[in-house]
Amino acid sequence: MAKWGEGDPRWIVEQRADATNVNNWHWTERDASNWSTEKLKVLFLAVRVENAEGACEVTEVSKLDGEASINNRKGKLIFFYEWNIKLSWTGTSKSGVKYKGHVEIPNLSDENDVDEVEVSISLAKDEPDTNLVVLMKQEGTKKIRNAMSTYISMLKTEFTQGMILPTVNGEQTEPAPQLAAKAEDHKTTASTVTAAPQSNPVGIKIPTCKISLKDIFLTSPEELYRIFTTQEMVQAFTHAPAIIEADKGGKFHLLDGSVSGKFIDLVPEKQIVMKWRFKSWPSGHFATVTLNFTDKGGETEVHLEGKGIPSSEEERTKQGWQHYYFEGIKQTFGYGARLF
Repeated sequence: MAKWGEGDPRWIVEQRADATNVNNWHWTERDASNWSTEKLKVLFLAVRVENAEGACEVTEVSKLDGEASINNRKGKLIFFYEWNIKLSWTGTSKSGVKYKGHVEIPNLSDENDVDEVEVSISLAKDEPDTNLVVLMKQEGTKKIRNAMSTYISMLKTEFTQGMILPTVNGEQTEPAPQLAAKAEDHKTTASTVTAAPQSNPVGIKIPTCKISLKDIFLTSPEELYRIFTTQEMVQAFTHAPAIIEADKGGKFHLLDGSVSGKFIDLVPEKQIVMKWRFKSWPSGHFATVTLNFTDKGGETEVHLEGKGIPSSEEERTKQGWQHYYFEGIKQTFGYGARLF
């Protein structure tokens, strides 16, 4: 695979100051190596499995050699990635004895399906035998493959934003938002008198309701709380860009801005309280959403309570939380299948 930056300069229009990549006809490249390094570290360090013998988790990404890039040719995206990865894992038996081991992934690349990627798991030198190796080889391997699948999905969705757009003078432009803004400006100019009262919804009352959801995740409250409040992990399970400021008063934006709000209260491992809204809701209207985490011994119950939900949005809000949050977390991190 050619390294980043190599290739015929006549086709790499981003290196030509006078180039205009009309209709994405020319070959453009974007280096994804640094981005990939950070994403892979976050995803692998989230790997944790547990059964009756004890628990195992990835504790270090000790080697991450390789590269990744995306090419756009005639409006089609071509993905290149090749990684040689080594991880360290620690297992803790129910009696408290700790074991250390290694994971080797020599061939994560675009030439292989994730199921074909070699994942080699072993104990560290001089470590005594333990059944926790079996846990890592069986369930740990599944989680590691899930992490690789998530990385590839994010590479093809999050990192590629803006690549199927014209490139002018080596800088990415985003005509869609600009056109929308111009249209909005024109609308405001043409109807200034009528637009003013519409922009201020203060005093308008809408019928609201409460919602309640419960679900079980096969992980600890500590880990689940971390997933809800860590930007990289939110991006992983939503498969979309996100901004997460996990502090009291901090703001968040998910799913390309379709969901936004701010954190009201954060109690690690116990509770998250937030002001939360869909983009389509009446301007300025936020619901109060509370997530309570309860340790059920090897699994965590999440109880969601939502107040101030627009009545017309009750079912959509429930479905959104169930699909984008709960199911997304289970599918991405493997917390929906009981481990034996």
